[in-house]
Order: sequence, then C-alpha cells, then structure tokens
Amino acid sequence: MTSAMAPAEQRERIWRVVHGIPSGKVASYGQIAQLAGLPRAARLVGRVLSQLPEGSKLPWHRVVNSQGRISFPFGSEPYREQRERLLAEGVVFSGQRVARACFNWD
Repeated sequence: MTSAMAPAEQRERIWRVVHGIPSGKVASYGQIAQLAGLPRAARLVGRVLSQLPEGSKLPWHRVVNSQGRISFPFGSEPYREQRERLLAEGVVFSGQRVARACFNWD
C-alpha cells in the first residue's frame, strides 16, 4: 500500500498525525502508520522521523516503540533528550516503559 503513494505524500501524512499527538501523550510507530493510512509501515514512520529537518517543531519525542519504550539506545544522548521531553510534558514511566494511560488520545 505504501508504494502507491508518493513519498512526499506519505511524509506529510505521517507529519500530520505526529503533529496531532497531544502533549503528555504518546503513540507507537505502528499507530502513527495506521492513522496515516499506511498500515504495516512502522519502519517508514521511524525513517521519516529520523530525517526531520534541523530545528523541526514536530513533536517527534511523543513517538515510542510498540512496547512503550524509547527506541534510542538506553542512556544515549537522544534517549535522555526524548525521556526528558516526555517527563516535562507529564508522561509517566514505569521503569523504561511509558504508562499505558499515556497512549489514550483521539
């Protein structure tokens, strides 16, 4: 399904969904793909987010993996940055996982 759509259109759809995640909430890469009309394209979501322009205001930090964990290596600078941003928004962690309640949003 992803191949029938132009890459720019796919990117825009992903950006729109990520932009819509409320502060204090998160979504998984797979959820973003599904909501963008790109089922089974979680890896594409990760790739698109990894290529954001410098200084982008898109709340990329609100996207975590399907286990509710930050995908960056534990303890790395990007991991710490994402976790700090989420904590500052009120996202609750249980160990390294985001609390399930933080996934509930429309």
